[in-house]
Amino acid sequence: MTSPADPRDGAAPPAGPGLKLLAVTACPTGIAHTYMAAEKLTQAAQARGIAMKVETQGSIGAENVLSDNDVSAADGVIVAADKDVDLSRFGGKRVLCVGVAEGISDPDGLIDRVRAAPVHPGGADSAAAGDARGGGSTGDGSGGSATATGPAGAKGRERSAGYKALMNGVSYMIPFVVVGGLLIAVSLALGGHPQADGGLVIPDGSFWKHVNDIGVIGFTLMVPILSGYIAYAIGDRPALVPGMIGGWIANTGELYDSESGAGFIGAIVTGFLAGYLVRWIKRIPVSRFVRPIMPIIVIPIVATSALGLFFIYVIGRPISWVFENLTDFLGGMTGTSAALLGVVLGLMIAFDMGGPVNKTAFLFGAGLVSKSPEVMGMCAAAIPVPPLGQGLATLLRRRFYSDQERETGLAALFMGFFGITEGAIPFAAARPATVIPANMLGGAVAGGIAGLASIGDNVPHGGPIVAVLGAVDGVAMFFVALLTGAAVTAAATVGLVTLGARRSGQDAPGTDSAEQAVPAPAAVGAVGAVGAVGADGRTGDGPEDTARRMPAAGPTPAAPGTAADPAPDSAAHSARAAQQPPAAAESSGALSGYLSAETVSERLAADGKEAGIREMAELLGRSGKVTDSEALVRAALAREEQGTTGLGEEIAVPHAKTDAVSAPVVGFARSAEGIEWGSLDGTRARLVFMIAVPEAAAGDEHLRILALLSRKLMDPAFRTRLLEAPDKGAVLAALAEIG
Repeated sequence: MTSPADPRDGAAPPAGPGLKLLAVTACPTGIAHTYMAAEKLTQAAQARGIAMKVETQGSIGAENVLSDNDVSAADGVIVAADKDVDLSRFGGKRVLCVGVAEGISDPDGLIDRVRAAPVHPGGADSAAAGDARGGGSTGDGSGGSATATGPAGAKGRERSAGYKALMNGVSYMIPFVVVGGLLIAVSLALGGHPQADGGLVIPDGSFWKHVNDIGVIGFTLMVPILSGYIAYAIGDRPALVPGMIGGWIANTGELYDSESGAGFIGAIVTGFLAGYLVRWIKRIPVSRFVRPIMPIIVIPIVATSALGLFFIYVIGRPISWVFENLTDFLGGMTGTSAALLGVVLGLMIAFDMGGPVNKTAFLFGAGLVSKSPEVMGMCAAAIPVPPLGQGLATLLRRRFYSDQERETGLAALFMGFFGITEGAIPFAAARPATVIPANMLGGAVAGGIAGLASIGDNVPHGGPIVAVLGAVDGVAMFFVALLTGAAVTAAATVGLVTLGARRSGQDAPGTDSAEQAVPAPAAVGAVGAVGAVGADGRTGDGPEDTARRMPAAGPTPAAPGTAADPAPDSAAHSARAAQQPPAAAESSGALSGYLSAETVSERLAADGKEAGIREMAELLGRSGKVTDSEALVRAALAREEQGTTGLGEEIAVPHAKTDAVSAPVVGFARSAEGIEWGSLDGTRARLVFMIAVPEAAAGDEHLRILALLSRKLMDPAFRTRLLEAPDKGAVLAALAEIG
């Protein structure tokens, strides 16, 4: 379908009041820039008499969503985004894809350029805007994309696209790991009985056996889910089926004569193979009569068959060979040093967490339970090390992890207690070069100590649970071994993540050097690591988003957003309202409970960013909610290292998610001369809002406030009222307009 001003002839649609445009704005964290770009584009269109509808894809979900009718009537589409946006719905329309910063800095220029933008081919194979950034739609139908352009060149873009595909798979896999692992752990704890020949056994037909079966289903699905959504991120919908089926095949060793499947490593391989195979098939020219069935019949069938058979006949055989030869290798070591055998078993257990190498070591130990329980003791000590170590790392250095990763870390600690090594898979899949070596180091330490101490395990299972249930000989040294190994893994992980962040010039949550081209996913800086505005969804305190998207609750303005990833809990405001002067009470509005007369200043004396943040932290301290002013300053400065919070238009919104505050709090101050904040448009910040929320804070309301704040600040009249307000009462009255 083409627009009313049929663009096939290459002529630009007519300019002027009759033009109908659409826009989509999105940034990796889904906060301020998303909504600022939307507001700027809307204002520019209104000033020129052009009808424009803007869809925002922020942390609280997509809002003001473009309908099919909107698209059919549009003369062009502007996509101002720094993350993937589905372009398939815009087939036949002129589509201009740029970064979100251009939507803020040059909205008029984008409106002019979209009239001559290339026509998007449409189709399910055209899913992302990343590859087109800066020059219209991709036109090649590639589902994958990269957000990084410029000096990094093509290599950097490809690395970014691959990393984002991997993180897409991990984000979908995590719930399956958590649900499956926790259900298995609970069922073993409450319904399992240790037996010499069967580990922790749950009686058939019992309630806890059914709970365990449900958990096993979750664990069984997690590997195909990982593979499928990696493929989906690269090749879009047609790649989902071959990716998932390929992942299932990779995890089912019986299909290629192996006693163990390839696990999550095999799933990563099949995910990328499926995704790129589908992208290649899409490029094959076909008749226009066949084209409609390509994405739903031809591509899935061809790709699934080719990938499945390739894995069974080509990749599967080496896996089976490795499994058999590793077993023979371990058998030849039984007469050597116990410590050396423990180190080797620990390395293998921690390497692929359920894959062929891990299973080889486990089955070797399980087979010798009745004859040499010491061998199983080495395995049992190493089994919980990866999940315990990774969970501990998320507690030791919270700012390096997104909210989702921290929650997964807590689940990993629980799974580690019950000897479920797979609890560490999400971390290993996201950062294999960092996590796998750290896991192996800790596993080797635990296995070596267990071998030296001749620890015996009389059931084929591992983790602290077997010691609690009385199946371990030498309980004290068993705990020394596994706790030492977990501590080594945690320390190594933190060290490697820190090193990777320094090399990439970022100190962002959940990022290592491989993520350099991707804005910290988590921001969760507003999700994306949530807590600060981050990349890919995570910045602030912590990976993008992985991010989580917060659904809007109830009616909202056309395109609200958020400005920081911190999510607050609801604060009681009534008690304070009674103590505030009338003007303060009037300032409730959308900032009710977060901003008060005590946290508003008519003049900011600082002349630099760091000094400004310190002064704002002191201002927030007047609320009584700041428990550690220095820690608040450090958190806010750490956020600035990942990207400026200067939003342009003489505005800065520094923010932090930290336990240095006991409840969400917002402050505001004006700078007469302005402070150099590194804003997108080069302006000095004269209007400074500071937002701080505790680590545990969460809630849609706060994100909604941040969205409303971002949009309101795009109103020149509102900014003028704030700048020219003669006293605090007038400032508070202006702030009351927000919401």
